[in-house]
Amino acid sequence: MTLDIDVVSDFVCPWCRLGRARLEQAVAHFLADRPDVQVRINWLPYFLNPDTPLAGEAYRPFLEKKFGSAQAVDALFARVREAAASDGLHFAFETIRVRPNTLRAHRLIYRAQSRGETNERVQTLVAAVFEAYFVEGRDIGDVHTLADLAASCGQRRERVIDYLESDEDASAVRRIAAQLGRQGVEGVPFFIFNRSLAVSGAQSAAALGAALAQAADAA
Repeated sequence: MTLDIDVVSDFVCPWCRLGRARLEQAVAHFLADRPDVQVRINWLPYFLNPDTPLAGEAYRPFLEKKFGSAQAVDALFARVREAAASDGLHFAFETIRVRPNTLRAHRLIYRAQSRGETNERVQTLVAAVFEAYFVEGRDIGDVHTLADLAASCGQRRERVIDYLESDEDASAVRRIAAQLGRQGVEGVPFFIFNRSLAVSGAQSAAALGAALAQAADAA
């Protein structure tokens, strides 16, 4: 039996990185008990800030305008770091200079999923994009940054550059994000287990594991 988990996410969302890590833990524990089940994780696009310029914009000024003050931004960073500490995740917010437009990053994942990359490679690539942004402070809206990440996961760098410099699949990615919005997804991360059970937010690994077990029992 194969169970699908659809994850609606945006790469500039720190809670999405935390949710990804917790889902990974939940799946590992679930599969240890249920080796008869295969789990396939599919990543779906969401745009927290669809109007971000394609070249991106300055990170701290954007956040301070969005949340009202530098103190509010610092408080957000502290909440994320506190929540992530027990999961062993580090967030180097101070290294981030650019708030990117994430269309290219979403297209990169869409390309990998729709062109036959193994689910394992897709998960590795998703994790690499999150880490490049939140740990290394790299601009994940940049074609060459994304191509380097794809190459590190086994893809041909030149082909990825050609793809990202075109508009291929851009309409499809935007259409998926818009459809999810119409279906009621208003925040991320958002998990859909086997197209039947939805969980919103960066819930604990235990909560995500319980949802996965419930979906498996109902299948």
